[in-house]
Amino acid sequence: MYLKNPSFPEINYHTIKFIVGFIALSLAALTNAFTEVPLQSISASYHEGEWSRNIFVGFLFAISAFLLAYNGKSAPQMVLSKIASFAAIGVAMFPCKCKTHTELIPGVHYISAVVMFSILAIFCFIFLRDAYKKGHFQAKIRAVVYALCGVVMIAAMMIMFIDFLLDDALSGYIERLTYYCEASALIAFGIAWLLASMTLPLVTTKNERFSLSLFSKESIKQ
Repeated sequence: MYLKNPSFPEINYHTIKFIVGFIALSLAALTNAFTEVPLQSISASYHEGEWSRNIFVGFLFAISAFLLAYNGKSAPQMVLSKIASFAAIGVAMFPCKCKTHTELIPGVHYISAVVMFSILAIFCFIFLRDAYKKGHFQAKIRAVVYALCGVVMIAAMMIMFIDFLLDDALSGYIERLTYYCEASALIAFGIAWLLASMTLPLVTTKNERFSLSLFSKESIKQ
């Protein structure tokens, strides 16, 4: 038995989508798990202890790196991915104005977050279009989930924007509103990219499913 040369490119977009999706799903829970008090926003984890800050910054850098490597299926998708990549760096490197902490450069954190989440919401609808074109049952299920993920991300951003316009009036009724909105957007983003990785059973056909195993049948020759 010996290993064959890989039959897929050096950077495989199935693996990229799977890792990005997994990171996005776990970011909110992990940053909150390592703080002494519940986070008011995920961005506030930058100021809430070493572990929480390291997870926040490290995961965003990982997402940025994978988005930078991801080219999508067209030139516009490639450009959008690169912009989202740099926006993720902006979110990580320019902390938010939280409690008594001030921003390094006013507005950079929030603009970066809006750009990143907006582009990732757009990708949900790009994935929806691609799935809808395939037409089979599993693809239709994915299309519905992509649509829901995109709507959740847009709704989360709109709620936070309305709260900003109302001078945090909504946050007065729901103390952790920003955290819940950010977490919802990240979870929706993560679900969409996990589905798009084409690695999950039930929502993919046998012919389109991709194996992440290093020792799949395609990689080993008896």
